[in-house]
Amino acid sequence: MTQKSSHALIVRGGWDGHAPVAATELFIPFLEQQGFAITIAESPAPYADEALMQGIDLIVQSVSMSTIERHELAGLVAAVERGTGLAGWHGGIADSFRNSSDYLQLVGGQFATHPSKQVVHGNETDNFLAHTVNVTELGRQHPIMQGIDDFELETEQYWVLHDDLSDVLATTTHPSHDWQPWHRPIVSPAIWTRLWGAGRIVVATPGHSVDVLKSENVNTIIKRGMLWASRTA
Repeated sequence: MTQKSSHALIVRGGWDGHAPVAATELFIPFLEQQGFAITIAESPAPYADEALMQGIDLIVQSVSMSTIERHELAGLVAAVERGTGLAGWHGGIADSFRNSSDYLQLVGGQFATHPSKQVVHGNETDNFLAHTVNVTELGRQHPIMQGIDDFELETEQYWVLHDDLSDVLATTTHPSHDWQPWHRPIVSPAIWTRLWGAGRIVVATPGHSVDVLKSENVNTIIKRGMLWASRTA
């Protein structure tokens, strides 16, 4: 039997529209191939288990919206500060736990909206816009983005509120149209890393559906991001 050298905690739940189970299951075989033992939780409750968190090298979180208790958040923050990596995508990390400003400070960005088309039909495709993910100069030098050029997606384009502590590896630009209330194009981070204490955090905003997560560039970025964030990177 192969000895597992690393331990990943997958925390999933929240809004079902982001398919947290199917999305995280997509990456479990990869993590196992990389030598991770996997623990799966359907809520953030394990964050409060200090004995468990002491042995976690990587947290993969996919919890859209939902809530987190104060003691659970304290456990998450303490684990990251000690060196546990935190990685995730789309609303599972950038739109989690709206009730907690401390969580927003930890991850460094908060989903604000995903602009829709001018003519809408009342389904999720109203928010699927063709857009470009632009790799920054910093991104071109980073191992997560190595060899990846600007790429196109047609899916939700996240508008993110953010701060300057994060290292932005890729951006996306929201155009300004006559029918929208903003008056100039808005650049949002699409992929970023963040150092917090001894821990590493990686956020990728693409990932609304399993199909997007399977696309070559997004899939590669998330896999590399998990490895980079892990304590044993």
